[in-house]
Amino acid sequence: MGKILNIGSLNIDHVYTVGHFVQPGETLPSQRYEVFPGGKGLNQSIALAQAGGAVFHAGMIGADGAWLLDLMREKSVDVSRVEVSSGVTGHAVIQVNAQGQNCILLHRGANGEITEGLLRRALDGFGPGDLLLLQNEVNCTAEAMRLAHERGVRIALNPSPCDGQVAAYPLELVDWFLLNEVEGCQLTGETEPERIAARMREQFPRAKIVLTLGQDGSLYCAAGQTIRQEIYRVPVVDTTAAGDTFTGYFLASVVRGEPPRDALRLASAASALAVSRKGAAVSIPSFYEAHRAACGGLAKQENGQEDARACGGRAAERRERPGRPDP
Repeated sequence: MGKILNIGSLNIDHVYTVGHFVQPGETLPSQRYEVFPGGKGLNQSIALAQAGGAVFHAGMIGADGAWLLDLMREKSVDVSRVEVSSGVTGHAVIQVNAQGQNCILLHRGANGEITEGLLRRALDGFGPGDLLLLQNEVNCTAEAMRLAHERGVRIALNPSPCDGQVAAYPLELVDWFLLNEVEGCQLTGETEPERIAARMREQFPRAKIVLTLGQDGSLYCAAGQTIRQEIYRVPVVDTTAAGDTFTGYFLASVVRGEPPRDALRLASAASALAVSRKGAAVSIPSFYEAHRAACGGLAKQENGQEDARACGGRAAERRERPGRPDP
């Protein structure tokens, strides 16, 4: 099984529960204040590990973020490639409204201090068969792509947040794009999911596209194959980690050789469990929970038994996460 290197953000999330999102000029008292570990990088590394991936995280924290590494170690994420800055750890101010939707204000902090030297040290020991996962919450993303490509490492990009810098990255090097409708529209100018996927395929014909569509599920598009996956409907508590959970579970599945259809099903089930819980990283389910949800949400056969063939292929045979190889 290939190894996964995630060069990504490490944040401290300050979460405020509110009746509605604060408006310009408005002072709004919060109903509750909580502190959680976060950052798309951290969330996706934990999701990868929970899904059974052999995941190594690289990035930067301040001294105030040491507890984030303790959490990641507990979740079987290798953090030996994380370095400590003299500055502060990145953080986010998150409002969560009564419907479970969120809006997020980010401060990069140490996430903006990654150097080429760190990238080279992080990529040492990775090569063909391995995967580099990137988001857009740290600096040096373009250089990370080039260095990974030189080593024959496959590249997965979650272009979030999708700002003006993304279009300037060497996107032709990307093997997997995982993005939502808004990000897809920003990159292509299209608004319909099928048109977004088609335009992405036109621009990047060697890449596989995974488009998440909120309540409308997800869409996978690659050469000669298009797959739609519906969501698993659950009571929504907090959507903060939905996309990150989906990304981690999907990539861990395909890296260990699962077919895209099975990877989509497991990722969708895991994402549904995450939105039914409070918080970001702490809401990400275990592999067993996600697999059980994926199977339990399927249609039954006439004899009342679940169709085991539809429960994730080889993943259905696993009840514990696979072991992690050495870097």
